[in-house]
Amino acid sequence: MMLFSGNISKMRSEYGQPVHYFLPVGDQEIAMNELIGQSVKFRFTGQINCIACGKKTKTSFSQGFCYSCLQTSPEASETVTRPELSKAHLGIARDMDWAREHDLIEHVVYLALSSDLKVGVTRHHQVPTRWIDQGASFAIELCRTPNRHIAGVIEVWLKKYFTDKTNWRAMLQNQIAANIDLSEEKKNALQLLTPELQKYYSGNHKIWEFEYPAQRYPEKITSITFDKTPEIAGILIGIKGQYLIFDDGSVINIRKHNGYWVEVTVE
Repeated sequence: MMLFSGNISKMRSEYGQPVHYFLPVGDQEIAMNELIGQSVKFRFTGQINCIACGKKTKTSFSQGFCYSCLQTSPEASETVTRPELSKAHLGIARDMDWAREHDLIEHVVYLALSSDLKVGVTRHHQVPTRWIDQGASFAIELCRTPNRHIAGVIEVWLKKYFTDKTNWRAMLQNQIAANIDLSEEKKNALQLLTPELQKYYSGNHKIWEFEYPAQRYPEKITSITFDKTPEIAGILIGIKGQYLIFDDGSVINIRKHNGYWVEVTVE
């Protein structure tokens, strides 16, 4: 039996067939693929630490922040979820040093396929991690931009034609939209852009394909959290996106619990 204890954060992934997952627990990492088919127990101790300042917090906001950092930390800025609102290119940001490293760098606008075809934005160095975190089955670059704001403008424009959300239940049931050619969809998307936005069109036409470590996918899903179920135990049958999937159909979003102090027991 092995016991790990500490603050957890979103699983680190490495691209492969299948994707390789690692769960940070304190200063250790658990190779999660090796636990597929095994009995695993998680016990939330009740302690939550802010992922920005490290202070204890009773409530976690926006996947890991205390209330104070939610209001002030650049990692919790509204531009994280709405890149079109970034004003770093105008010299305006919560923290310009942070913005220079995260907003004023090359960004990728992409099309990703799971149960639906969606448009999204990510920093260039987050390819393909961003797609893995979303549980995409396939993905392709659409545009490359010099900053976050322009990528967000392109995304907003294309949201008139594509969804920008992942249906997480369908994703965890491994429902994949059929008869969609990403190469053709990329060409179609180009024609939807204005001439000003078309100049950011990416010449990289590689289609990424993702396979996830799962023995099977559940027909019915029950979402659980450490706040309501502090002790979770069962046979781990799969991992997809940032979710752990158990044999009884229950699933937990690890990223939602950034900063939670958890004891992990592997039998």
